[in-house]
Amino acid sequence: MAPSLISDLEHPSHAVPESFQTPTAAAAVPALFSLAGKTVAITGGGRGLGITMATAVVEAGGSVACLDVLSSPTSEWTKLEKAAAANSASASYRICDVTDEAAVGAAISEIAAEAEAQDAPLWGAIACAGIQQQIPALECPAADFDRMMKVNVTGVFNTCKHTARILQDARRPGSIVIIASISGNIANRGLTCTAYNSSKAAVQQMCRSLAQEWGEYGIRVNTISPGYIRTAMTDQLLEENPKVKDKWMAGALLGRLGAPEDFKAPAVFLLSEGSSFVHGADLRVDGGHCASA
Repeated sequence: MAPSLISDLEHPSHAVPESFQTPTAAAAVPALFSLAGKTVAITGGGRGLGITMATAVVEAGGSVACLDVLSSPTSEWTKLEKAAAANSASASYRICDVTDEAAVGAAISEIAAEAEAQDAPLWGAIACAGIQQQIPALECPAADFDRMMKVNVTGVFNTCKHTARILQDARRPGSIVIIASISGNIANRGLTCTAYNSSKAAVQQMCRSLAQEWGEYGIRVNTISPGYIRTAMTDQLLEENPKVKDKWMAGALLGRLGAPEDFKAPAVFLLSEGSSFVHGADLRVDGGHCASA
């Protein structure tokens, strides 16, 4: 009779089965969610959701390198720097247009070199840069549609590709998180955002495809799909169409809209080794909006 799995594990002479050789096997829970000694690049990291998730990374002990088209980050940067200092981490900021592949590649390479010098190697990225536009499909110029795709899809691809290339060349595992949206799963009532919705569906499929390609290198790729949250971008949308908020609240099963801070823990989870077996998945964080018709 073949020896049981338990008896195999009880005897040191037997090799530990591969399925038990995981990053989570020998770590306590707090360590599983630590990002200490790791650097994460974050596009769209100069404001809103991006800078909030950057703060979460440094609070988890990791260093961040934020990229954005803004000439300088918003006033929240001061809070981020304080959090980084308190956690023996670092925070840097670069101006970068994610649609410019050469610029993205150069920025990620610089970030990786600096991270190595600081003994906190590049671990992954959060692809958060994106734009929104509300316009009826019949009135949407092809140029506007193309611009949406270039920023929200090609920009994400540029970020993922160059981060993964650094990791693969270094023969290191890592984690890439793409910010998608529930708009990739549903057509939002009251909104005319066909280009945006299409872009978010595209990055969800991009995630699955990249996961299929890069899993063999230990590079995990996942998406977070936010529901309705209050950011500068959504505030502008609600200002243009105030009745939309009533429709959003009608589907708010928790009785509120989301806030950027609701995404701190989900981002850290997907970046950390605590999610080492989560790959090619979409984590929907929408307050239950998609759970009810």
